[in-house]
Order: sequence, then C-alpha cells, then structure tokens
Amino acid sequence: MSGRRKKDKNKLLRRRPRHVLGKEQRYHQMRDRESEGSDKENDETETANEWPLPFPVAMWDLIDLKHRDPGRSTGRKLVRHGLTKLLRLDARFPGLCLTPVDSKTLQCVTPLDREIVEKYGCAVVDCSWSRIDDTPRVKTGHRRILPFLVAANPANFGKPCELSCVEAIVATLIITGFPDEAKLYLEKFRWGDSFLELNGELLEKYARCTSPEEVIAVQEKFINDAWQEKIDRLALPDFPESDTESEEEEEEKDRDAVSEVAKELASTRI
Repeated sequence: MSGRRKKDKNKLLRRRPRHVLGKEQRYHQMRDRESEGSDKENDETETANEWPLPFPVAMWDLIDLKHRDPGRSTGRKLVRHGLTKLLRLDARFPGLCLTPVDSKTLQCVTPLDREIVEKYGCAVVDCSWSRIDDTPRVKTGHRRILPFLVAANPANFGKPCELSCVEAIVATLIITGFPDEAKLYLEKFRWGDSFLELNGELLEKYARCTSPEEVIAVQEKFINDAWQEKIDRLALPDFPESDTESEEEEEEKDRDAVSEVAKELASTRI
C-alpha cells in the first residue's frame, strides 16, 4: 500500500508543477497590479465627475409606448452623451417638470423658477406632439409649460411651441438663468444654433421678467407684433401702381388684398 500511495503522490506532483518567480518577474507582476488598481480608481473618478451640471436634468421616456421613433428622439441622444438621466414612468422628480399635459392650466417657466432648478434640477417628457392626449401624467411638484417659442428641430422647423426635448431644456435653462449650461446641450446638435437664431431675442426678454404675468405680456406683445407684421407684408402691392388705373380698379384691388390677408391669417398657426 505504501508503494502505491507513493506512486500516486508522484503523479500528483507531476500534474501540478511548481513555478517559482524570479525577483524581476515578481517586480513586473506587482507593478502590473498597481497599474490596474490605478486605472480602476481613475475610471471611478471619471464616472463620478462625468456629470457636467450642478443639478440633475432628467427625462421621462415614452418611446416604449410607441410615441416616437427612438432614432429621432433628441432626448435619447442626450442620454447617450451623458447629459440627461432616464426616469421610470412611475418615478417622482422633485424639480421643475416641463409637460404638455393640461397646458392651459399650468404656469409658464419664469426666472422665479431658478431656485427650483438650481436645487432640484429640471425634467422633460419625451412624447409625440401628435399624441398629447395619450401622454400620462408624471409625478412632480413643479409642473410648468414654456411660453411662446418657435421650433428649430428638423421635424418641426418653424412651428410654434412644438419644441423637441433638447429645445425645451435649453429654453428652461436660459429663462431661469443658466445660459452657459444651455450651450452644452445645443452643441450636440448641428441645428442647435438655429434655435437661438429664431428665439434668442425672445428668450432674453423672458429671462428679464420678474413675474409670470410679465412673461405672458412679453409673449402676447410678440405674437401681436408678428400678426401685424404679417398683415402689413401681405397688404403691400406686388407691383407699382399705374397712374391710368381708375378708382373702381383701385377699390377692387384693395378688396382683393384684404381677402388675401384674411385667407392667409386663417391658415396661419400661431
């Protein structure tokens, strides 16, 4: 029996050969472990410092409810760039929330909301403008809508109020006094500068308001001025008047011009 045990022991030793490391090998092994640990610490530090804003910016995503194509969602792109955090539909957000639901009864975003954004952040609802009635309510204590602005995103370019997620976030940040943070979001889109070209002057006026009533007054004045400018432009003749025209012809032209203005206003969405 002792001979057999000795034989089995020899087999085990042959199966598990010992590898003794030299001093140089041990040094390189230790240096590699230290390097791996340092890289891990750096990765953790970068992850902890990757959020670029002093407050959270979040989004309720309704793409799973087939509200829109994920490839056309500006909110999803912001998530990929680490500029927006996704929220579950049943999650509550303590900051300022932009939602199109019950827009007629909600208060506009104003500079007075700065403290809310600074302390708790802001959030948007990523939904389709064609399915507003299907948009569920979200849980938040500070629901807001944006005042009149014009969209610059390719899907709704030139349409009043139908802003994308990034446009809504940028407008909120500018109105509440965070223009530098807003630039971080516009830089991610080729058409970002167009939003400021269309709305820069109006956003500056909103940002100087001291009350919700003043924001509404600025909005109404802008809309009324736009109407008047459109009426004046449509009333201008397309060609010089002739000295030989009769008074009846001139009156008929005036009636036609007024009719054209009425038709144009009826088809205009503001």
